[in-house]
Amino acid sequence: MSLLGIDIGTTGCKVVAFDNEGQPVYAASAEYPLLFPRAGWIELDPELVWRKIVRCIREVASKTKHDSVSALAVSAQGEAFIPIDEKGDALYNSIVTFDSRAATYQDFWRSNVGAQKIFRITGIPLSAMATLLKIQWLMDNKPAIARRTKKYLCFQDYFAMKIGLQPAIDYSLAARTMAFDITTYSWSNLMLKKASLEPDRLAMPVPSGTVIGSVSSSAARTLGLPKGTLVVAGGHDQPCGALGAGVVHDDEAMYSTGTVECIVPVFSKPHAPSIMVRNNLCNYPHIVRGKFVSLAFNFTGGSLLRWYRDTFGGNYDKLMHGIPGIPSRLMVLPHFTMTGTPYFDTRSKGVIAGLQLSTKKGEITRALLEGVTFEMKLNVELLERAGVQIKSFRVIGGGSKSAQWMQIKADIMNRPVHAMEVNEASCLGAAMLAGMGAGVFRSPSEAVENCVRLRTTYHPHKRDAAVYAERAVLYRKLYPAMRDILHHL
Repeated sequence: MSLLGIDIGTTGCKVVAFDNEGQPVYAASAEYPLLFPRAGWIELDPELVWRKIVRCIREVASKTKHDSVSALAVSAQGEAFIPIDEKGDALYNSIVTFDSRAATYQDFWRSNVGAQKIFRITGIPLSAMATLLKIQWLMDNKPAIARRTKKYLCFQDYFAMKIGLQPAIDYSLAARTMAFDITTYSWSNLMLKKASLEPDRLAMPVPSGTVIGSVSSSAARTLGLPKGTLVVAGGHDQPCGALGAGVVHDDEAMYSTGTVECIVPVFSKPHAPSIMVRNNLCNYPHIVRGKFVSLAFNFTGGSLLRWYRDTFGGNYDKLMHGIPGIPSRLMVLPHFTMTGTPYFDTRSKGVIAGLQLSTKKGEITRALLEGVTFEMKLNVELLERAGVQIKSFRVIGGGSKSAQWMQIKADIMNRPVHAMEVNEASCLGAAMLAGMGAGVFRSPSEAVENCVRLRTTYHPHKRDAAVYAERAVLYRKLYPAMRDILHHL
């Protein structure tokens, strides 16, 4: 019997069946477009997303009849939500994480609760990304839709509802709403009261790995899965990726290298809130019980290399083959979209500094990879100041296939970097939760032991690590020195 991991992302979904040893049996994926109805507004059509998910599940189910699926769980993007009516139909498009229309509601929360108190309750820094602020915007600006809304669901609980189950949301994804109390593991009465939102409008919070139901005859016909397939509570995509990379203990961190670069460290108790709030670093439940995670991220990750390839020609292999084997003399500020942590600056811009007539294309390519990694090193240093220690990184995503980039990361971070065998770690983490719900694994540690394997380890080169340590001092000065100019541009 196989285990199904379903990852519902911002621009696409992936469905992977794994055996009990974490080996992929069959995978399917699909993309869906982001919608931009106005400047700063970013949405998804939830019904289109659902159709794509169904198509992928049906494809995987048809290819695994010899090893049929026994249990499934969902890894889902955070913050995005869908207002649902009495019949279970979507009343409005899903407003996704990076949508900025709720920015004006931050002043309301600063005045009525305060950023420090919000963080102590929810573990989430106050920002326009939070689901609760987006729901407030909908209630105030689309009152007719709000009156018809029975539930506000995130994509994990939306999936459960679509297959006829009581909507349930795990603690990690619930925390991303900024409405969840991470000390009581329940919806926060204070946060909901301030937002004029009743708790029964939200899904039921449950621990990750909890069985929330099984696939009915009707859902089996829709999905192509066996009737009775267990449906297990999954998690927010980044903690799922951390579990899929085997990050379950303190001092470890998952490092995702995709369109967005994201580091997810694990720890046992919350850390210095003032430092974390000041630098927009969160602190919320891991999908592993008793553990917490934080997120440090940069929206310009692998997309920066794609921009360079598409704008100036070539392909990835030629770009990577042409980079020099020594640190670049250039410095790149990778703010080609809005920044992630620690700044959350929507007005910053990208910079390539140090260009000369003698500069070669390969050196620019290497500098792009270095710049993205320097931005993440800055975040790691801030995490350390807050008390979060990281001894090594487990890297997932497309970037982990590049030996050059992995070595650059090891040298800049001055820590071992482990490239994982399975890149689709969010799907694997969800499948591992499905296995725990089905009794295949007794604990996260047992699931990791059975399913997670390292492919290659990169150790820092002493000489290059020393050069990068000096460059990091300059990098910390680059954004503060240029911020006003970049904002003016």
